[in-house]
Amino acid sequence: MTEYKICILGTGNMGEAILKGIITSGLYSKKEIIVTDVAEDRLSYIHERYNVKTTKNNSQAASSSRYIMITVKPAAIKSLVEEIAHVLDESKLIISAAAGISINNIRIWLKKELPIIRVMPNIPVLVLEGATAIASGPGVNFNELENVKKIFDSVGKSIFLGEEHLNAVTGLSGSGPAYIFAVIDALSDGGVKAGLPRQASTLLAAQTVLGAAKMVLESGEHPGRLKDMITSPGGTTIEGLHILETSGIRGAFMSAVEQATKRAEELGKRD
Repeated sequence: MTEYKICILGTGNMGEAILKGIITSGLYSKKEIIVTDVAEDRLSYIHERYNVKTTKNNSQAASSSRYIMITVKPAAIKSLVEEIAHVLDESKLIISAAAGISINNIRIWLKKELPIIRVMPNIPVLVLEGATAIASGPGVNFNELENVKKIFDSVGKSIFLGEEHLNAVTGLSGSGPAYIFAVIDALSDGGVKAGLPRQASTLLAAQTVLGAAKMVLESGEHPGRLKDMITSPGGTTIEGLHILETSGIRGAFMSAVEQATKRAEELGKRD
């Protein structure tokens, strides 16, 4: 019997976001979770805020947990996997959220054939609105896959994809919140330029993005059709859209996703 249901190795922004989401959703109790980090002050903060068990000892956390959630930066995952490999066996399930790092690379570093699931969540898991893609490696059974989906469904929406798609997911939804924060900031600036107070402008911009996203998800309509619903002939919206099109906004977003995807591929090629 393991002491903890899940450990989170690395509690930076993503690790903390997943931790907060799991606790807020009630999927696991605080007593069923242990987390690690290299920084003592970070662990003190996590313990004080979330009241979960913390340790700097990754091997201890991994050996006492059923699920091993790895949320360190891509550059740090090889040394972490090699550090904990000696305490892992087939009773453990590794869940890696490291961008660009393949399941095969992790298996090579482990020098063991253990069940591994690779996930690509994004930072809105912090507010239970994350978008996560889940890819299964060899040896993962159906129940394990479903349990991991429950984790990420508890902090947003998740889908199953082949691992070959995860770098594109990284470029789209993994990095995407930063693109949308930039959009909200720009819309807010536009409102201020048009005479709105900053606080009101930012609230309206953020709620507009939230509402538009909810319409896409709940209506099932193509975004282009929803766009046409509010674009009257000779009206204000078509004027704004014309400016966006002449500024190349579609191409800019497409290029952003493409370049972020390529960067994820580069990260995966590191030794």
